[in-house]
Formats: sequence, structure tokens, C-alpha cells
Amino acid sequence: MTPVHASLTLSLELLADMLRIRRMEEKCAELYGVGKIRGFLHLYIGEEACAAGALRALAPEDSVIATYREHAHALLRGVPLRAIMAEMYGKASGCCRGHGGSMHLFDASRHFYGGNAIVGGGLPLAVGMALADKLQGTKRVTACFFGEGAMAEGAFHEAMNLAALWQLPLLFCCENNLYAMGTALARSQSQTDLCARAASYRVPAVKVDGMDVRAVHEATRQAAQQVRAGKGPCFMEYATYRFRAHSMFDPDLYRDKAEIEQWKQRGPIHSFTAKLKAAGDLTEKAFLALDARAQAEVADAAAYADAAELEPIEDLLKDVYTPQGSS
Repeated sequence: MTPVHASLTLSLELLADMLRIRRMEEKCAELYGVGKIRGFLHLYIGEEACAAGALRALAPEDSVIATYREHAHALLRGVPLRAIMAEMYGKASGCCRGHGGSMHLFDASRHFYGGNAIVGGGLPLAVGMALADKLQGTKRVTACFFGEGAMAEGAFHEAMNLAALWQLPLLFCCENNLYAMGTALARSQSQTDLCARAASYRVPAVKVDGMDVRAVHEATRQAAQQVRAGKGPCFMEYATYRFRAHSMFDPDLYRDKAEIEQWKQRGPIHSFTAKLKAAGDLTEKAFLALDARAQAEVADAAAYADAAELEPIEDLLKDVYTPQGSS
């Protein structure tokens, strides 16, 4: 395959990935509205270029840890959409037998280690996994995704310090969508230059346009290559924006509607599609075919989850630990 053909193939794969994410998340919002999905639900709409670009830049054996806004990462890591949707329904055929729900997707067979409901909770886990890989002499990279709000947590500073001190094969992937729940970055953190904060630990730091999927992919590919070569950790800041509220419970009263609309003009899917069409690399017919394939996959997963069985009552205490002597 020539470099030109390889580049076009990658572009179409990235577009397909973003469409799969968008259609999945739109369906989740619909199902939440009719009570099929319950509990907390955090959608990734608007941020698709981050997961799509970054996950394609990693190797299959690399470890991935994400936040509670992790549906996209699980999907692109290879967790079947049927298993994801069944998990959000609380069904036994879900990737965690329905015990985890939206915020705790997990599949060790695909090196996807969550899904973590604690802000910054994945960072110490990532340090441990990267340390294990270094001690075992593997070439695996651990990619840990988190939001800019997690950088105010002590766990972030501890993780950065140890990763730099021990030169661990760890890729810090910060999805900066400007709002930690309902609080703007400038209202909660005195140093808003996230790369400067990472660089204070002597960790190479790169800021990339998180609305440009090719830019995310190339920057992440280079960073992962550096980490894999044994040169220690790297920090990535993906400058992005979520088009929906923090969660389905959030009335979203803290953002100016004009700001949201302004960011939507740079939406990762339509801007990338327009670029491919302008270059003659994509027709409307081809785009509609990719979109139809994504919608069909989502419809199949929703139907599967709807028909799936709940876990038997006799299994509800399985894997629940009770200390000896307690009642």
C-alpha cells in the first residue's frame, strides 16, 4: 500500500470510528430518556476526535485506563458494542455482568482497565501498571485518560512525580474540555497552562487540537513511540469540548449557549468530513454508507441489550466480599 493510500485508509477508519461513537452516544441519551439506561450517564459527544485519534495510535497490547466518560474508549479498544450496551442496561451479558454500568466498563482481555468513577482514580493504577511493565521488560505502553479537573487532585501530582522519577512507560492523556463538571478551568486552577504544569515534573508535554482527529492521531503516535522506546512518560493535552452537559443530571446552566454553538462549528465529525470531501477523498454516498453502518451496529446492540437476561437472583452476591465473622 502506498503512503497516499495508507493515509486515506486511516482517514476513513478514523471517520468511521467517530461516527460509531457519535451514534452510540446519541442512542444512549435516547435510551436514558425512556428509562432503559439508569444511574449516571456521561456522554462523549463533541470529543470523538480524542478517543478516535489516540486509540488508533496505540498497539493492541498497550493498556488503556479511562474515566467515567469512557464509552468511546471501550468501544474503540474492541469491547463489543453489544457487551457495552448490555452493561449499561444492567444485564448479565454486559462486559461486567451488569454490575458496573456506564461508569465502570472493563475488559481485561482487551487490555481495557476501566472506567473509573473517581476523579483521577485511574492515575495511580496507571503508574502501577507501567511500573510492572518496566520491571518485566515489556514494550507495552500504558495510556491513562483523564480530564483537566483531575489535575487538581493529589493523585495526579503523585502519579506524575513517580512516573518521571522512575521513567515509566506511561502516556498521560488529558482531555481538556474546559469544565470540571460545572466549574470552568480558570475558576478552579491558578495555572491553566496544563503543559507547563506537566513540564514542571520534567515530563515532555504536547498540546494538540482535540477537535482534529488526524492531529490527535499523529501527536499521540509520536508520543507513544517515544514512551515505547524507553524515554520515560509523556503528557498529552487534547484541547476539546463536550457538546452535552456533564451528565444527564446536569442542567448545564454554567456555560454560555453561544460558546457551545461556537465550538460546534468546529465539531470533529463534520469538519473532518468537509475536509475529506474538499480533497476529493470522500463522497456523500460513501459518508452515508459509513453512517448507516454505524447506526445499524448501534441498533443491533440496543436490541440485543433489550432482549438480554438479568443476572439470576442467586448470583447477586457472587464476587461480593464479606470479612469473616461479620453478618
